[in-house]
Amino acid sequence: MEGNEESRMRPANECLLVIDVQNDFCPGGALAVEGGDQVVESINALMDDFSAVVLTQDWHPANHSSFAASHPGRSPFEMIELDYGEQVLWPAHCVQGSPGAAFHAGLRAERADMIIRKGFRPAIDSYSAFFENDRTTPTGLDGYLKSRGLDTLTLVGLATDFCVAYSAIDAARLGYRVSVIESACRAIDMDGSLAAARDDMKRAGVTLA
Repeated sequence: MEGNEESRMRPANECLLVIDVQNDFCPGGALAVEGGDQVVESINALMDDFSAVVLTQDWHPANHSSFAASHPGRSPFEMIELDYGEQVLWPAHCVQGSPGAAFHAGLRAERADMIIRKGFRPAIDSYSAFFENDRTTPTGLDGYLKSRGLDTLTLVGLATDFCVAYSAIDAARLGYRVSVIESACRAIDMDGSLAAARDDMKRAGVTLA
């Protein structure tokens, strides 16, 4: 048994990047992704294959600019123009310190070497684990990974067509070898967003496994 476990381990330069497996993105949450809780078991099993595990956590102030409630007369899922470009208006979700912002109770969050919180700046949203939505303000994840010699990333989590895809594309742009395990992700798929995200990831050189 021990030999089998050892043979499954990925090389030390590989990292499992777990994107936003939080209560608000799971069934019953404020911005639930259909089947979002179904990824937990697969992700927990994958954690045993990696010596490095990083989790991301959406972490918004209550008055975040991406919330429809912050724009009187606007509704969730409308598009607006902010200083950094187009922004989907979301239902309030993953508010700092709230139960909805917590990781799913079944996720082995204690396994994380690092937790990256994103979206905490009130005026700008953050889908990617690497950059805010202005595409230039860094989260600090790139520096952390490079300081540990981690150059190959496997992404899983929520949601495939937003935070997972943005993170994967940015990682590829930064020079990482990147794969996304689609069976350990779930998508919102809003107006064809999943197909578009898959095409964008493939064009960026991301492997869809």
